[in-house]
Amino acid sequence: MKRIFVDGYNVINSWPELRNIKDYSYESARAKLLDIMLNYAAFCGCKIEIVYDAHLVKGACEKKEKRDKVTVIFTKEGETADMYIEKKVNMIGKKFEVYVVTSDSIEQQITFQRGANRVSSLEFYHQVTDIDKKINKKYEKNYSENRNLFSDMLDNDILEIFEKMRRGK
Repeated sequence: MKRIFVDGYNVINSWPELRNIKDYSYESARAKLLDIMLNYAAFCGCKIEIVYDAHLVKGACEKKEKRDKVTVIFTKEGETADMYIEKKVNMIGKKFEVYVVTSDSIEQQITFQRGANRVSSLEFYHQVTDIDKKINKKYEKNYSENRNLFSDMLDNDILEIFEKMRRGK
């Protein structure tokens, strides 16, 4: 199964919509990114870890929250998101198909050397928006095919009577 590590703050600062949201609330931007990643993971069948820096927070312990195929991690004090991702990629990089989403070029090089594929934040943004379009198209198709309209259940003669009543004839 494909595994994707997302440098959370790097993505939030790179994606136009998330960048606008974070200007008034980082918490809202993180929640929006989580929603987007939940849809992406469900559609693509991959596991995603969104990693946020908490290395400057005094006394911070590593915190994980798992929802479906997406795990959100806040690093512990003294550990950056880059350090966390490098450690995880080092452990699983050669065993699984691993992708690291960040625009940090040094981080891309390090994780690539450890067996991961690198994807810039903007490149991933375009992949996600393409998948979102596919999800919407699939939903619209299913919705239009599965609609049970009242008119579909009526005989044409009855429909004609209703149409005349509607027009006042």
